[in-house]
Amino acid sequence: MAKVKITLKKSLIGRKKNHILTANSLGLKKINDFKIVEKDVAIEGKISLISHLISVEDAE
Repeated sequence: MAKVKITLKKSLIGRKKNHILTANSLGLKKINDFKIVEKDVAIEGKISLISHLISVEDAE
């Protein structure tokens, strides 16, 4: 599977509870936190839910 780098770009303060929980499940708690994860169906769903808060780029 391909790996992607997910970076939190916007604050979680004042966001919906499920958006905060989704970001936390990806390991993102503070602005500029990033994680490199394997891309699969579950990760794609999480990315699409909080796409307005994060940036996604390919990782090797």
